[in-house]
Amino acid sequence: MSSCIHRFFNRSAILFLVALYLIPLAHVKCFAQENNSSPSSGIITVPSISNLIDTPNDHGNSITITWKVGSYDPSFVPMGYVILRSDKADRAYDSIGFQLIGETSFVDTGNLLNGKDYYYKLRVEGTDVLSTLGGPVQASGQWFHSGKMATFVVTVLFCVTVIIVLIFARRGREFYIRPIAGINAIDDAIGRATEMGKPILYVPGLGSASEVATIAAFTIMGRVAKRTAEYRTRVIVPCYYPESMIVAQEVVKSAYLDAGRPDLYNEKEIFFLTQEQFPFTAAVNGIMLRDKPATNFFMGKFYAESLMLAETGFEAGAIQIAGTDEPIQIPFFVAACDYVLIGEELYAASAYLSRDPMQLGTLKAQDWGKAALVILLIVGIISASVFGIDFFIRILDVNVM
Repeated sequence: MSSCIHRFFNRSAILFLVALYLIPLAHVKCFAQENNSSPSSGIITVPSISNLIDTPNDHGNSITITWKVGSYDPSFVPMGYVILRSDKADRAYDSIGFQLIGETSFVDTGNLLNGKDYYYKLRVEGTDVLSTLGGPVQASGQWFHSGKMATFVVTVLFCVTVIIVLIFARRGREFYIRPIAGINAIDDAIGRATEMGKPILYVPGLGSASEVATIAAFTIMGRVAKRTAEYRTRVIVPCYYPESMIVAQEVVKSAYLDAGRPDLYNEKEIFFLTQEQFPFTAAVNGIMLRDKPATNFFMGKFYAESLMLAETGFEAGAIQIAGTDEPIQIPFFVAACDYVLIGEELYAASAYLSRDPMQLGTLKAQDWGKAALVILLIVGIISASVFGIDFFIRILDVNVM
C-alpha cells in the first residue's frame, strides 16, 4: 500500500513540473503569434516630404530635405527614417542616410552635382513603407552669403575709409601716428655703433620671405642700411632662408644706392647660415660673441630661440631692439631687450619710417576701424545688459558656415 502511494506522488510531482514548463511556453507562443503581424500595421499615417530645397548660403553640392513625421500605433514606434535618393523618379533609390524618429530634416552632401535633378523618398525603418515622392530638385552655389552681411558691411566701410584717408594723405595732409619708442631709438642705436666703431647685427627672423612679419623686417632693414651707409658703419645680416638672403641683399644694396654710397656695400656681409633652428641660433650667438656688435636688431618671426639670442646679445653688451608678431615670444624679448615692437607695431613701423601715403592711409583706417568696433561693442553690451536690446548682437552675429 505504501509503495502505491509513493508511486502516485512521484508521478504527480513529475506531471506538476511538466505543467510548470509548458505553461510559459504556451504564453510565449501566444505572444509571438499576436506580434507576428507586419510592422507596417502599426503605421497610422506615413511621413511626407514637406520641403525640398537647395541648401542656402553654400558653394553648392548640397540639398536640404524636411518632412512631416508620420503617426504610429503605440505598439509600434520605429527607430527612424532611411533617406533614399535617385536621379530618376522611376529608377531604383539608394540609401544615403538615416535620421532618428524625432528629426524632421536632413542635409544631403553626398556626391551631388550642381544643376542635376534629384528625387527623394523616406522609408520607415524596419518596414517597406515609403513616404511621398519629393523632387525634382537641383543643387547650386550662391554668389552671396546672407549670413555674412555684417562682414560685408564692415568691409565696405573699411574700404571707403581707406580711400578717403588716401585722398587726404596724397593732398598733403599730415596724420598723427603716436611715437613708437623702438623706432625712435633706431637712429640712436646706429649712432652708438658708429661712435664705438663696432658693427650692427640685423637678424630678419626665421620666417620665409613671403610672411608679413618678414616683409616688415625688410622695410626696417632698408632704413637701418641707409643710415649705416651714411655713417659708414658695418652691418651684418645672417639669414635663415636662401630666399630671405637674396631679398636682404637687394634691400641693403638699394639702401646704399639711395644713400649715395654704393662703394661701401659688401654682399658678403649678408649671408645664409642654415635652415635648422638651433644650429642657426648657435651660429648667430657665435657672431655676437666674436664680433661684439654694438647694436642688435631682431625683427620678424622668432620662436624658441628668441630668449637665447636676446640673452647672448645682453651678455655681449649690445643695445637691442626687437620686434615680432609672435605673442608667446614677446615676453622673452621684453625681458632681455632695450626696446620691443609689440605685435602690430612691427607692421606700423613700415608706415612710420617711410611716411608713404598708401601705408599711412591703411594704418589710420585700421585705427579708426578698431575704435569704431570698440565703441560698437560697448554700446552693444550696455544695450543688451541694461535695456535688453539685442540689436547690436544680431548685427555682429556672423554665420561662418
